[in-house]
Amino acid sequence: MERYLGLELGSTRIKGVVIGEGFKALRSGEFAWENKLADGLWTYGLEDVRQGVRATLDGLGFFEPGQGLGAMGVSAMMHGYLAFDGEGKLLTPFRTWRNVNTGVAAAELSRLFEFNVPLRWSVAHLYQALLDREPHVKDVAFMTTLAGYVHFRLTGEKTLGVGDASGMFPVEGRGWNPTHVRKFRELTGIDWPSIAPTIKFAGEPAGSLTEEGAGWLGHPGVHVGLKFCPPEGDAGTGMVATDSLAKRGGNVSAGTSVFAMVVLEEPLGKPHPTVDVVTTPDGLDVAMVHFNECSTRVDGWVNLFGEALALFGADVPKDKLFGALYEIAVDERGGALGAFMRERLTDAVSDLRDGLRILTEEEGVRIESLTGHGGYFKSGSAGRIVMSETLGIPIRLMAHSSEGGAWGMAVLAAFSGQKGGRSLEAYVNDIFDIGGSK
Repeated sequence: MERYLGLELGSTRIKGVVIGEGFKALRSGEFAWENKLADGLWTYGLEDVRQGVRATLDGLGFFEPGQGLGAMGVSAMMHGYLAFDGEGKLLTPFRTWRNVNTGVAAAELSRLFEFNVPLRWSVAHLYQALLDREPHVKDVAFMTTLAGYVHFRLTGEKTLGVGDASGMFPVEGRGWNPTHVRKFRELTGIDWPSIAPTIKFAGEPAGSLTEEGAGWLGHPGVHVGLKFCPPEGDAGTGMVATDSLAKRGGNVSAGTSVFAMVVLEEPLGKPHPTVDVVTTPDGLDVAMVHFNECSTRVDGWVNLFGEALALFGADVPKDKLFGALYEIAVDERGGALGAFMRERLTDAVSDLRDGLRILTEEEGVRIESLTGHGGYFKSGSAGRIVMSETLGIPIRLMAHSSEGGAWGMAVLAAFSGQKGGRSLEAYVNDIFDIGGSK
């Protein structure tokens, strides 16, 4: 098996992984970064993007000879606003998914489309800029996501994987939803497809590293011609990394925030303000239920117990403190402390329970199981047990889940070079069978 490289630009770090035989991670590298608040909006500088990508690839040994790479791919946090003019000049600082100044635009578009358009979606940012009469809007010639931007700089291709694209503007079939395109054009005069990336599906070729791309990395000539798979969003790579691509299944990420991704058998009957509809990297509809709070409802109490212990001279390492207090919630001998911690763990996922009821009770969506990952599950069995009981849905944990989105992106790169015509679901399922992760 050749080696494949996955790169993911997350909110707090850029991470890269090289996989080889058995899809095992052979090398990893990362670069820590932080968003900045500029003029009231959250952003990352594009020079920081370049330096972070360079540093991460350097940590992987990417610029050393003899890497034997078969392909690579780029993933990043989804949504946001990256708008350029016809000469490729950035028209306004990158506006990340964290910005919530798009309330009016999102509400109007949701009514117009009869489809939930969240605050963080790219089209909401564009329309809000138009409503706010920002002068740069008339000059927008191209829009993309962070993954799409890095991919463009490396390959020259203005393209995006369908999963990431579905967080910019609604998709249908193999392209942008034509009904919504028409409605948006009639509302704004903007022809969305003319300024948006072309859509690609998992397994399709998406260009190769150019001389200019190698120069952008600061190493002209290195790996020129290296093949790329379509760039994807972090939601899609998370589904790959947790083998959560089958209908009636999905995954749940539980940490500072909590969200569940459920692969749908049929389209939802109506829009719901708390349910986003995006897609898997191969184009299946996914219902996403997201809430901003999860382990933060538990961690404050754990830290408080740590402070109390410190009064008596007990210096308990944080990992042991968190592990013990989480696990006592499911210990039959836990007593009053165990019952208290169980209430805290249940409260942490109560919003998710209520959100998923919209799918299961109002929409009749069948969910056979969800794969869990994130800090809520790291102590042992407590997170899995409490969430399963609270949601009424089996939660499973898997070995490769800890590898994260960069590993999932590397798998998508490998999938682009597969021979045999398997579906992405079957391909990823086979990986987990080989690894004994089920």
